Amino acid sequence: MGVSNTVTYRTQFDDVLQERLDQPTTFKEMTDVKIMNDRVFATSYMSTEPSEQTVTRGNAINIQTFAETNETLTIATGRDLGFFVDFADEAQSPWTDGVELFDRIGSILNEFIEANVLAQHASWTDFDNASIGGSAGNITVSASNIDDIIRGVKREVREANGQSLWNRNGLGFVWRAADFELLEAFAQAVGFLSADKALKEGTVGGFRHLGVDHYWSNGHTAGHVLAGVKGIQMLGILKKTFGRAHTVEFPSSSAEDGPLSGTLYYGRVDIGNLIPTAHAGLLFDIAVT
Repeated sequence: MGVSNTVTYRTQFDDVLQERLDQPTTFKEMTDVKIMNDRVFATSYMSTEPSEQTVTRGNAINIQTFAETNETLTIATGRDLGFFVDFADEAQSPWTDGVELFDRIGSILNEFIEANVLAQHASWTDFDNASIGGSAGNITVSASNIDDIIRGVKREVREANGQSLWNRNGLGFVWRAADFELLEAFAQAVGFLSADKALKEGTVGGFRHLGVDHYWSNGHTAGHVLAGVKGIQMLGILKKTFGRAHTVEFPSSSAEDGPLSGTLYYGRVDIGNLIPTAHAGLLFDIAVT
């Protein structure tokens, strides 16, 4: 006959909340970020450009005209996130401190910005399988054609006369995670010094190969990948709300029974996007399966 006692075992508890699995964000690398307190940012471009004229010696010059068009970036899209913690829970739990909660609020709001930037694909220039010599339709990215995609985008930038902006800002790709894996396989299989480096060190976001910078994101709209000259798409962020950590004790309740007995941890972000018309041909919406 077995003997069994009822025993209370000593238990150890972690002193911090498990780290959040943050999604990568690339918007600071790929966009021209304007952090300001104004609602509207105005920029203009020459929508009607003059052309050169034939010179006839001894005759008057042919004066030409031009037209400028104003475009605006409006910060009007907002998101917020707040956590309420009861005073007693805050005192008795090591996992509900303000540092941890604000860290999570910031991560989640940054992921919203990332997805919003990548959701502007309708304003980019279409790039599909026909752009790399195949039949029209979405591209099935593979280790054998990922270099064709990169070279194709570089060709399109040159044909759009974007070399000077490319030289100034650089060229970037924001792949999906699966595409980035294929890029790593390609980089490890070709070349000499570059392949050795990729084999020894692997690849991370910001990896430079074939003369361009490669990033990855989980924030893409399905079927779309971003590539093109960096700093073309403008991202406006309201300075007053971005990154501010608000702590409110006894926050108001949505009911009519008075304030809540605890602390509200709150963060907010307000943004806007603009793809300048004059440079839209330097950003590409890569249609992928």
